[in-house]
Amino acid sequence: MRRFLRVLLVFLLIIAALAWWWRPPPPLVVRVVSVGMGEVAETVVNSRAGTVKACRRAALSPPSGGVVARLLVAEGDRVEAGALILALWNDDRKARVALAREQVSAARANAREACVLADSAERERARVQRLHQQGLAPDEPWDQARSQAEAQRARCLALKAQVQVAEHQLAVAEADLERTRLRAPFAGEVAQVNVGVGEYLAPGARAPASPAVDLIDRSCLYVSAPIDEVDATRLAPGLGVRVTLDALGDRVFRGRIVRVAPFVRTVEKQARTVEVRVEWAGEVDHVPLLPGYSADVEVILQRRESVLRIPTETVVEGRWVWLLGQDGRLRRRPVETGLSNWRWTEVRRGLQAGERVVLPQQREALREGRKAVVAENASEEGV
Repeated sequence: MRRFLRVLLVFLLIIAALAWWWRPPPPLVVRVVSVGMGEVAETVVNSRAGTVKACRRAALSPPSGGVVARLLVAEGDRVEAGALILALWNDDRKARVALAREQVSAARANAREACVLADSAERERARVQRLHQQGLAPDEPWDQARSQAEAQRARCLALKAQVQVAEHQLAVAEADLERTRLRAPFAGEVAQVNVGVGEYLAPGARAPASPAVDLIDRSCLYVSAPIDEVDATRLAPGLGVRVTLDALGDRVFRGRIVRVAPFVRTVEKQARTVEVRVEWAGEVDHVPLLPGYSADVEVILQRRESVLRIPTETVVEGRWVWLLGQDGRLRRRPVETGLSNWRWTEVRRGLQAGERVVLPQQREALREGRKAVVAENASEEGV
């Protein structure tokens, strides 16, 4: 009897183990999205972060070396075109300009005197000529009057040429003086000042990355972004662009390509890109844009509206998706896709609006016919 009970107990344990081993798995918790209608665009995105740039930005340094005598701006100041920003010590050049001006004045006075004498000599020549024609004056006075008039006229012309020489010398002195002054080439905002009064600036010593003054015109901004060379032939001016900025969160700005660089840039090995310039298509005057912001661009190659679409991440190998049926079981469904980008994929055949597509959170656990439930607090997100 005891032996029978032991055999029965072993048999029951084996049955329990088999039942536990072959029990169905618990329902898989999944997140789903409902198939819907919307816009799908074929796009190209930048391979590295783009940059917001100012249409006009100048790294300014005076062309001459010297000691900074006056600094007339501070960071954040707005200046008009032509405004004086700083001046080097230039007393010696000012003295040369003053001397050149005096030389011009003296040259003009000498020229006026010579030309007055030339006019007088010309009148005397005319008077002696009339007398000579009437036989009242011999040949010698006539020759002397004529020679004197020609000599005075030549001296007048020579001194007028000296005036031009003196004026050019004055222009050279003034240009040399102006080389000690740094002026704003355009109206803008002083972004950075890297010098101080009394500091010596050696000519050509400062790199462009560290100018004496950095001037920016923020009234005109654009985005420069690198696109992988494999997509270069698909780019063209006029294509629409969506721009996002890390600093401004999820806001999307419209733009358009205005220039595609005519060459491929090599940044690193096997990193070849084509630079595109994007201008804003809408009003951004009230948007807090700053030069230097990182930017991502999405170039719209072609676009279709009101088409059946699903999130791109739900498409497996570009050919099929997982569905959660009305019976609560998973089904694998082949699909035919059309336009696609990083977010949406167009569905041409294989799905209907309202069907529930599974998001790929636990793709290795998905099995044909397995029971599944939608995660709590996770609504069925529509597209």
